[in-house]
Amino acid sequence: MTAGAGEEERRARAALTGVVEPGDERAGGWLRRYGPVELLTRLAVPAGTEDRLPGAGERRMRGYRTRAVAARPERDLERVAQLGGRFVCPGDPEWPGQLDDLGDARPVGLWVRGRADLRIWALRSVAVVGARACTPYGAHVSGRLASGLAERGWVVVSGAAYGIDAAAHRGALSAGGATVAVLACGVDTVYPRGHAELVRRVSEQGLVVAELPPGSHPTRSRFVLRNRVIAALSRGTVVVEAEYRSGSLATARAADRLGRFTMGVPGPVTSGLSSGVHELLRNGAVLVTDTDEVVELVGDIGELAPRAVGRCSRETSSHPAVHGFWRLSRSAVLSTAGRSPTEPAARPTRLSRGCTNCTPWVLSNARVIAGSWPQAPQRDRTHGEAMLDPGHSGDKVSPMARAAPPRHHGGRCPLPRPSFEDVADGTHSPRRDPPPFAHRHPPVTLRSPGSPPSHPPRQPVPHAPRQNGSKATHAPAHLRV
Repeated sequence: MTAGAGEEERRARAALTGVVEPGDERAGGWLRRYGPVELLTRLAVPAGTEDRLPGAGERRMRGYRTRAVAARPERDLERVAQLGGRFVCPGDPEWPGQLDDLGDARPVGLWVRGRADLRIWALRSVAVVGARACTPYGAHVSGRLASGLAERGWVVVSGAAYGIDAAAHRGALSAGGATVAVLACGVDTVYPRGHAELVRRVSEQGLVVAELPPGSHPTRSRFVLRNRVIAALSRGTVVVEAEYRSGSLATARAADRLGRFTMGVPGPVTSGLSSGVHELLRNGAVLVTDTDEVVELVGDIGELAPRAVGRCSRETSSHPAVHGFWRLSRSAVLSTAGRSPTEPAARPTRLSRGCTNCTPWVLSNARVIAGSWPQAPQRDRTHGEAMLDPGHSGDKVSPMARAAPPRHHGGRCPLPRPSFEDVADGTHSPRRDPPPFAHRHPPVTLRSPGSPPSHPPRQPVPHAPRQNGSKATHAPAHLRV
């Protein structure tokens, strides 16, 4: 048990956590005015006495009195000690000072389960919340954000619910980082039931925090009021997916009232689960897409996100991982074509890191460059260069041979398309060895722009007019009647 608050005050606060509902500002005002010991005494007085609390009706006082008489703080403190936890109240060294920003809605005390120091972890924490019925996109983004924050030394705070909360906790745990689960029930009560293993892992690797004493069960209002603690503990709140009436938006609004950073991850405009996030962004929240942008907002001075560079920009086009099709080894191309070269084939992993617009063209033409189909060369009608037709022979031209290189970022793709003779004589081969189909076809001579064609122009088919009623029509000679 930590030093700070006296034993009598600690027992009184532990009892009040089961008497007063979380977020009760009226009870918080009484607590600030009378103190925990006197307030517990006033709430437990018999009915009919004149010493009543200001602003409390008979029905409310009757409920307070019933719960105050049934409170057993010694039993709750012993129970949490058996779980390896403790009760933290204002005045203790472990009490997070940012919870005082809630004013009269500040928790009476916190039941904590775990070995870490809550105050130290709360100083560098980010809340990741969202919808329970999330999409695979939301779960992926939430887990990626949480794992990235954990790798950078940030603590991920969430509510241990289904959906985004669970993905955030699992992402932080998978990275070996720290995470805090704020429950709407007791620290010994697992809700939802399917997260028993998750809550156990969080208690071993992180912290499980609750306002209610052990054995308490969640209610609808307690879930909403729990969100204010999540917002107050962290420096900022990231909402991944949320509908218009989602409880995650209550967390974001609480963070905004407390002066914390409010962030949102955009989603498809056709998804109802992202409508609440989009409305949040319209009202002033900051749009974030990755961990670097979150850290830039909530981190210290100088922690800036790296400058975004387009995948096909001029600055990255010379990098081996970008547009590096001709830098791949011959074995990588042949392995893509399904052939077995003499040397061990290497998997072309660079293609997955290159341009997303050019990679489909590279993969589909790898068989052509490797020489799997020794068909006659076909003229690319877009670039005026000879191409091989991978799917047909003769005078047919495949759609891939007709396709132009993709256009993006307002310019042409820097990936060069070599002519047939360049490929045949091994100019673009890293090892300077011609493909196996080079001896089957002679090089194709390409005429320069403006030179006359090597064949005479095609003559038009003569048509003869034929009178049909009042309209004159033209038909070929072999179709005349």
